Amino acid sequence: MGLGIHDLVEREWLVKVAFCFPGQGSQDVGMGREMAGTFPEAQAVYQEAADAVGFDIARICFEGPIEDLTRTEIQQPALVTTSLACLRVVKTRGISADVVVGHSVGEYSALGAAGALPDREAVALVRERGQATAAAAAEHPGAMAAIIGLEDSVVEELCGSIEDVWPANYNCPGQLVVSGEPAAVDRLLEEAAERGARKTVKLRVGGAFHSPLVASAAERLRPAVEAVSWVEPSPPFMSTVSAQIESADRLGDLLVQQLITPVRFTQAVASLVQEGVDTFVEIGPGQVLSGLIRRCDRSLRAISVGDPASLQKLEETLSAA
Repeated sequence: MGLGIHDLVEREWLVKVAFCFPGQGSQDVGMGREMAGTFPEAQAVYQEAADAVGFDIARICFEGPIEDLTRTEIQQPALVTTSLACLRVVKTRGISADVVVGHSVGEYSALGAAGALPDREAVALVRERGQATAAAAAEHPGAMAAIIGLEDSVVEELCGSIEDVWPANYNCPGQLVVSGEPAAVDRLLEEAAERGARKTVKLRVGGAFHSPLVASAAERLRPAVEAVSWVEPSPPFMSTVSAQIESADRLGDLLVQQLITPVRFTQAVASLVQEGVDTFVEIGPGQVLSGLIRRCDRSLRAISVGDPASLQKLEETLSAA
């Protein structure tokens, strides 16, 4: 069973600052380069990751080409490595979180941040995840698309009326990504437009991620996550599978479920806000999650940290709070 944050608050755990970690879509050539060039502790994470995955992950992150960086089996460990490198620098500044949360593969970064497993092991596990999802996509090609400007309930209704398409990412109110067979996704886009969607966007992916169509990836990943000796997360880990604080005995199963069920980022943010989190620090490349968080609740403070300049801004912001 998952624990609600109210259980933690009752134990006098003050939850206010959440570290959040991005998933696929946040990558860019050059990510992490300034951090690694400025801070030896960040460079050390890239070296540890290279040893774990067997290729020069820093070179691909820093120099590309983008064609390599967008390959699922490379992109996933590259994103997690960059987030963990940035996190290590943040920690040396004495900045800590009361809770962690991640979007899709970003959950592995969050679990590393919570000490649930060592950084090196997190990256190696993500390498296995990336290979598993890439193989599943090659075996059963699918499609994903973002529906913008409709209530979640309307998109859910459309998914329920069309075979082989499912909700995949609850990103923020009014933005829900669907996943499924290409023809089914195309049909849903047509019907969403008829129902008044402001915009629909086909995503540049080869698989129907976070849906039953990639079940083979979940089964391939299961032995790897079950072999991990999970440590109780500290700070607490907010799952975007369950939208609850989860304990160590649940982590392996949740990471398997994550591959075939929706990312409930909207719901996870709402749970955190309800219990007092008002500051979200996005650690890693890009600013995707910061934008989604502001759309969830415009009263929230969302800060992105991916380079030395943004790290300085974070320090200034928190010192002034």
